[in-house]
Amino acid sequence: MSSVIIPIMQAHDFFLILLLILVGARIFAELFGRIGLPPVLGELAAGLFLGPSILGWVSLNDTIKMLAEIGIILLLFDVGLETDLRRLKESGWSATLVAIGGFVVPLLLGAALSFYLFDLNLITSLFIGGTITATSIGITVRVLKDLKKNQSKEGEIILGAAVLDDVFGVVLLAILYDFSQSGEVNLLDTGRVLLFITAFFIIAPVAAKLMAVVIQKYDTRTNYPGLIPTAIISLVLFFAWMAHQMGAPEIIGGFAAGLALSRRFFLPFGAMIGEDRHFADKIEKQIRPIVLLFTPIFFVTVGLSINLQKIDWSESHIWFFGGTILLVSVIGKMLFPLLLKSLSVRKRMIIGLSMVPRGEVGLIFAEIGRASGIFENEIYTALIVVIVLTTMLPPLLIKTAYEKI
Repeated sequence: MSSVIIPIMQAHDFFLILLLILVGARIFAELFGRIGLPPVLGELAAGLFLGPSILGWVSLNDTIKMLAEIGIILLLFDVGLETDLRRLKESGWSATLVAIGGFVVPLLLGAALSFYLFDLNLITSLFIGGTITATSIGITVRVLKDLKKNQSKEGEIILGAAVLDDVFGVVLLAILYDFSQSGEVNLLDTGRVLLFITAFFIIAPVAAKLMAVVIQKYDTRTNYPGLIPTAIISLVLFFAWMAHQMGAPEIIGGFAAGLALSRRFFLPFGAMIGEDRHFADKIEKQIRPIVLLFTPIFFVTVGLSINLQKIDWSESHIWFFGGTILLVSVIGKMLFPLLLKSLSVRKRMIIGLSMVPRGEVGLIFAEIGRASGIFENEIYTALIVVIVLTTMLPPLLIKTAYEKI
């Protein structure tokens, strides 16, 4: 079936495409949620269904890509908003060990195998390793809450490790993004990016808290609704622009803004600014509908970027590559939790399984690799399959493991 896209897009054509994306994302998210799978995978499936892989009704264009870019930034803002740094203090060294091991092992193994076994270049190999380091804190938290295990000892370790994993992942993404722009691995550039990120994460929370005080003050005085959503989205976009100016990807700005405005955020030298939990809850309540509007566009766009019909599935190399990366993705997350002697073997397995889901964070890595021209279609598709499998299977296995305790 031919695409609905024409060379010069008219407004009515764009409206139809956006309609298909939003409605398709919602329908598939509902279907996946009803059968116990993460809704984010439903949104990805909507892109596959509407795009060149199946129906061919929608193809990517610059306008949709820009909306997806906003979706990525708001998604990372939401991840930052949900990040609870106090979990690290509560879960202690166990969470730190799980996070560092689950970050370093997949990164090194994935990059080494891609470089030496599959003869890929260094930047592509590093991006592959980076893609499989991520842990989806959203999926992990949802599974634990559903099972009422988020306050258990292993639940605290899982959530603490997932928080630290998110921070590591975002920093790694910034470094890899710099590699993708320069086309080479340069230690001086890496040091510069790390310096900028450190400075940004020190300045951003204080700036965001000060801005929040101003927003809160004027929110009580204005007679016109909509001040908080307008001000906070403007703040996120400003942080995204500022991150780019400092040599980091724009999504770092979204993450930093969410982290700074989180009602669970604590910064010693920013404590004097104060923290109004009621106002933080109010921000989250009013911003969430906007986040939920834009983020499905990103996930559908990921599906639209894949053309399954152009892949030679009979080629053994694709299966070998995908299977190897899948194995590394699982082993890399399961290895260090097994070292926690204070817990039973089954609970250690549960911790490892809980760190396996890649979800939206892995998709962000993969999409940036594709958009930067680092991943060819076959590699990109294989990574998407790995992300989907590592996201779908662990929740089912975790539920089964808890039933046997």
